[in-house]
Amino acid sequence: MTARWPVRRPTEHAALRAVCRSARPLPPVPALMAALLDAVDRDDREGICLAAHRVVRAATAV
Repeated sequence: MTARWPVRRPTEHAALRAVCRSARPLPPVPALMAALLDAVDRDDREGICLAAHRVVRAATAV
């Protein structure tokens, strides 16, 4: 018996193709930094993590 791992689902393949076709524009870095500062002020650890990752992604995309 030959098994392939991981098993790809047809919907997964379609979703990945759709993501590759569409551009996801990022907000401007100052807006993301404002969101990061807001999350820090509120002690929102998940918000800090999300905003920090988006800032890095937006800064490296330029």
